[in-house]
Amino acid sequence: MKIKNIRVYKKDLGNTRPYTIAFKTVDEVNNAFVELELENGIVGLGSGNPSEYVVGESLDSTLEVLNGGDLDFMIGRDIRELYGILDDIQAQLPENPAARAALDIAVHDAFTQLIDVPLGVFLGQKIRSLPTSVTIGIKNVEETLDEAREYYDMGFRVLKVKTGKDVDEDIERMKKLRELYGNKMVIRIDANQGYDSTTLKMFFESTKSCDLELIEQPVPAKAVEELKALPGEIKKVVAADESLISPADAFNLAAPPSASGIFNIKLMKSGGIHPGRQIADIAQASRTELMWGCNDESAISISAALHTALGFTNTKYLDLDGSLDLVEDVVSGGFEIRDGWMSIGKKSGLGVTKINGS
Repeated sequence: MKIKNIRVYKKDLGNTRPYTIAFKTVDEVNNAFVELELENGIVGLGSGNPSEYVVGESLDSTLEVLNGGDLDFMIGRDIRELYGILDDIQAQLPENPAARAALDIAVHDAFTQLIDVPLGVFLGQKIRSLPTSVTIGIKNVEETLDEAREYYDMGFRVLKVKTGKDVDEDIERMKKLRELYGNKMVIRIDANQGYDSTTLKMFFESTKSCDLELIEQPVPAKAVEELKALPGEIKKVVAADESLISPADAFNLAAPPSASGIFNIKLMKSGGIHPGRQIADIAQASRTELMWGCNDESAISISAALHTALGFTNTKYLDLDGSLDLVEDVVSGGFEIRDGWMSIGKKSGLGVTKINGS
């Protein structure tokens, strides 16, 4: 069954809750979309939204390579050559992980629709459901507590709190959150490279009583040796994010002495499901736990990440809230979420349905 056509377009999905992290404020959610049509009429959907600060790819460059005639290597290919096509996507677009991700997701969606199974089942689903965290940006103490209450009332029980600008205020926010919720809420933090090792150690010691679940990317991405030199009790709860782009990075992070106890895989960093699973295999072999994260993304790529994540027994953490605050989306479905717990359905492929007019 051959690939007949590939359509690419951009859409701003909007953001109902703009937020600040250590290096930027997010108030728009522009995504690139791919529709990959097979000769029998099946359409596989993919989407991408790069973080330029992390991978050096802008949305403009994503769209440029997707619209620039560089996809001729895919037209006319039999979708049943699945892994050959996926390997070629990675080789043909080496500088554009979000573009690769959008194509990779669309190929997976089309193929698993063709064989009429949910993508997660094809990928070897081992976990039925996991809770996702919801994210609170960098805010003062009062605003942090107000937003936490809102999420608690919605049924979420895992918070991810952005930190990294003012460590003293970060510590106070953690203590006030724990004081408010006791053991009723799981709290994890994401410093987005905002600390150095000295500040991290101070933060860790000062918040031991807060029972934080994990600390995502506390130091600059290139400071891998700094991570490797940290005490074991800190490294155990560190989740490598910006330091982890590719399978090669995973090898480097896992090589003794390991740099972190957790890998945060994002399809927009790795370039899609195929390389994301390669990273996950390295994590499994090195006894590293997995966290699956996202940017602000359509439910298309969020669903792709969830279907992939549930196929690994070392997946312990989900941070797949990137579509929850969108003003609109181009699809419905893809996953179910109840009281913060995410699961996939029984529809073939990604399980998404395109919304008329999108």
